[in-house]
Amino acid sequence: MKAATVLRPAIDEDADHILAWRNHPEVRRVMFSDQVISASEHAAWWARQRANPDYRLLVIEHAGEPCGVVTYARIAEREACWLWGFYFNPEAFADGSERLRAWANMEQAAIDYAHGELACRTLCGEVFAFNTAVLAMHLRYRFKEAGRYLRPRGEETLEVIQLERSLG
Repeated sequence: MKAATVLRPAIDEDADHILAWRNHPEVRRVMFSDQVISASEHAAWWARQRANPDYRLLVIEHAGEPCGVVTYARIAEREACWLWGFYFNPEAFADGSERLRAWANMEQAAIDYAHGELACRTLCGEVFAFNTAVLAMHLRYRFKEAGRYLRPRGEETLEVIQLERSLG
C-alpha cells in the first residue's frame, strides 16, 4: 500500500520544525536567501504570515509524518493568481524513491489545493535555473516557462525561471 501525502494548515506547534527545515543547508541552497534565519526572525515571519489573508502556510505530511512546507502568496486578486513554493525536510526520507513519491504526490496535492481551496486560476512559481530536478518536476505537471530574470543572492547573481500553470 502506498503512503499517503497530504497538505494541512500549519499550526504553532510546527514552527520549530519549520525553522529547522528552513535553515538546513540543502534547503538554503535553493532559497532566494541563503542566510541562516534566527529564532527571532522566524518568529516575526511566522506571525506576519499567519496574520496575512493573502498567504497560506501548509505542512506536507507523508505517511502521517510532517516532512515539508507548501506556501502560497496571492499576487493578483482580480486574476486569482497565486505564487507557490515548497521545501522538504532533507532528512525526512531515507529512501530516494519514497522521497520522489512524496514529492510527486505533493505536487498534485498543491495544484489541487490551489484550484479547490484558493479558487486559483493561474498558479505561478519561481525556481533557480540550476535547480533542474525541481524544474523538471514542475514541467512534468504542466507548468510552462513564463520568463527569466537575474536575481542577486549574496556575492552571486543567479538566473531564476518563472513558471505558471493555468488552472481554469
